[in-house]
Amino acid sequence: MNPEPAESPEPSEEEKEAQGRPIGRRVLLGTLGLGALGVVSAPVLQKGMDGFLGAVSGKDPTGLTGLLPNGGGFRYYSVTASVPNRNAQNYRLTVDGLVDKPATYTLADLRAMPQTRLVKDVQCVTGWRVPGTPFEGVRLSRLLDAAGVRAKAGAVRFTCFDGAYTESLTLDQARRSDILVALRMQDKPLGHDHGGPVRLYVAPMYFYKSAKWLSGITVTEHVKPGYWEDLGYDVDAWVGKSNGRDDDPTS
Repeated sequence: MNPEPAESPEPSEEEKEAQGRPIGRRVLLGTLGLGALGVVSAPVLQKGMDGFLGAVSGKDPTGLTGLLPNGGGFRYYSVTASVPNRNAQNYRLTVDGLVDKPATYTLADLRAMPQTRLVKDVQCVTGWRVPGTPFEGVRLSRLLDAAGVRAKAGAVRFTCFDGAYTESLTLDQARRSDILVALRMQDKPLGHDHGGPVRLYVAPMYFYKSAKWLSGITVTEHVKPGYWEDLGYDVDAWVGKSNGRDDDPTS
């Protein structure tokens, strides 16, 4: 969940992809009890656990190390064995599909645009939450308006440079003011482990909708289920009403 898709006293890193095979919904939801342990970990234990997980995750073919608790609240899930790094020199974001003016943006292009800052709770469908997490970036609606969305369009599909992660929103959802093409998280540039340098941030939905390592925005006629939806997650993942859960809505 990157899927991805909750915070301890000090915000920690989000879902770092523990390398390995993709994991299914049952296994993921079964880790709810383990997740609670991470929220109460002391800082010293947190640092030790983070170091241990970082050392072993690359040798774990199952990806299950990504389900162990991280003291700061964020969890790390793997959908691919590895993810290439992108930086200011080689990062590109394409906007295409049912638009009049397809475009390709560099990281510098995105940074030069008006930025929106949101401070919302991050809620994972497995149960953990990081309250009051700042995200900053370009409103998705701004990029869609610049591209000139055609009349028959009804959805937006997102692809990622890990080669596997995909997501979709309806066009109405994508135009909400709390949907960002995010460049910063917790008042820092998005690092690779957080899905940087650019990720999607869908504030009102469970965190698996906030696709990491964003590389493509394609306007389409209809919603196509994304990576986690193909594994049983809801396409409409509003916090408080998804996958049989009854979490309080995030603020």
